[in-house]
Amino acid sequence: MFTGIIEGLGKIISVKSSGGNRSFTLSAPFLHELKIDQSLSHNGICLTVEDIQNDVYQVTAVAETLAKSNVGNWETDQFINLERAMMMNARLDGHLVQGHVDAIASLTKVTDMKGSWQFDFHFSNLFAALMIEKGSVCLNGVSLTAFNVNADSFSVAIIPYTYHHTNFSYLSPGDTVNIEFDMIGKYVNRFLAVQANQ
Repeated sequence: MFTGIIEGLGKIISVKSSGGNRSFTLSAPFLHELKIDQSLSHNGICLTVEDIQNDVYQVTAVAETLAKSNVGNWETDQFINLERAMMMNARLDGHLVQGHVDAIASLTKVTDMKGSWQFDFHFSNLFAALMIEKGSVCLNGVSLTAFNVNADSFSVAIIPYTYHHTNFSYLSPGDTVNIEFDMIGKYVNRFLAVQANQ
């Protein structure tokens, strides 16, 4: 479980495909604190540290992850948002994030608001019921608040600290981000759907 508060940027050193999987070797600013079998959020995707060698570590994305996220597009030298799993005695500064990506959203526009940036996204209207005005959403592992919410689009505001300490500063219109909808909202939506079909 994560909070959506990014701890640092990792850099992809190498990429390797094997069968239906894709493995990545990355650097991390807190590499000396990592251990094998540890869960680590990579652009919002919970991946397990499989190996640590010198100044790099390795993780693998399986077919389900490749189908639901943009991990298939990750390339060498790309920067990835990293967050270690939350501790139960820590403050929940973001919101509850599982690291289980639901879909991708496409960046349509970036507007410089003279002190912040507005990022506009398009997403599949199949998920319209899971997005609410001023609700929490996780984009590339970052806990954010959605506004200008429509059936297939929404906006988020990015403050300078987030812009400069995550990979949002590298995004351009046409890029995709991993999106995880609010877990509580998903449970409520599922409950109502089941009740309606009984």
